[in-house]
Amino acid sequence: MHNQPLYKLAAFILRSVVVGLAAAFVLSVFAPQWVERLRGNAARPGAGPATARAPQSYASAVTRASPAVVNIYANRITAARSAYRVFDPLSQRLLGYVAGPVIPRRDQSLGSGVIFGADGHVLTNNHVISGADDIQVMLDDGRVRRAQVVGTDVETDLAVLRIDARNLPTIAVRADAAEVGDVVLAIGNPAGVGKTVTMGIVSATGRQLKMSAFEDFIQTDAAINAGNSGGALVDANGELVGINTAVYARPMSAESNRTPQIPEGIGFAIPVATAKAVLDQIIQHGHVIRGWIGADYTDVPQANGEARQRGVLLVRIVPGSPAAQAGLQAGDVLLTLDGKEIGDQMDLLNRESAIAPGSTARLSGLRGSQPFALDLVMAQRPAPSTTGT
Repeated sequence: MHNQPLYKLAAFILRSVVVGLAAAFVLSVFAPQWVERLRGNAARPGAGPATARAPQSYASAVTRASPAVVNIYANRITAARSAYRVFDPLSQRLLGYVAGPVIPRRDQSLGSGVIFGADGHVLTNNHVISGADDIQVMLDDGRVRRAQVVGTDVETDLAVLRIDARNLPTIAVRADAAEVGDVVLAIGNPAGVGKTVTMGIVSATGRQLKMSAFEDFIQTDAAINAGNSGGALVDANGELVGINTAVYARPMSAESNRTPQIPEGIGFAIPVATAKAVLDQIIQHGHVIRGWIGADYTDVPQANGEARQRGVLLVRIVPGSPAAQAGLQAGDVLLTLDGKEIGDQMDLLNRESAIAPGSTARLSGLRGSQPFALDLVMAQRPAPSTTGT
């Protein structure tokens, strides 16, 4: 009888184990997410999707985005003068070669593009199609269509094409901006080998390369090579975050006359918000309309040891421009635009370009040590060759 309490304790433990195993089985079948949470593998409340377990495959993202990415073949007819060798020894010593007739030559450049509309609008880089006499677009299903240029924007290196085709797949566009650390996939036609997907992360945002006036590049380590230009940079859900545009590379040999470029794993893409804004304006107007104050400016010089000052320093006033008519002078420092502080020259450039021509803008700043404020009627930004920027 003295063993009865021990027997009851053992029976209680055994029943608890059986009930626990049964409960675990039921949870694993009908509520696996609770099991993950109990194990500590679930995302912390409020931590957002960044803490979720990475997928084992991005095939679904590629399947969603890839059909809307096209190959672009831009053909150019150039003239090359042939040369003939002179076989007479004396003439050869004097002349070497004599000029022959001019022979037309066909050059072809490769690139990529993204279908934005089922009506046939394709977005690509301007440098892919610049100067082309004939542009061919190869769709994901193998169809080839001749493309017409709807419009171009040199200042963002973007161009809009139009093809005549039906049942076109379109790209899904991400609503918010890409963030550093996001997984991204670059889809395009590198080196003409065919559609290719590479993976990386967003390494940085807001990069400026001084290649064009309006720059706010996404930097990524996803492999981007010649032929990727104009292709899609998408996130892990297959939604477009940028248009692949440039890659940083260094010469392979400083001693060689030919300097092949070695990619450094640093690629750049135009954010989709910028690309979409340019696309919409080109479709609507045939070109991009931007506001312009009519002055060249730079960041305020920084003294040694001092924190960078906000605002911009005017270095040139274009004669007859809105800035000249409003009385602005070289050497003025602009501090605010429409009551909002100016961060730097890129901040002002982007904000002035977003103001519709004909609108009145309020500027304030310093002339020497004296504050000033004035109203300025915005004009339309001229072509890049006449802006001086």
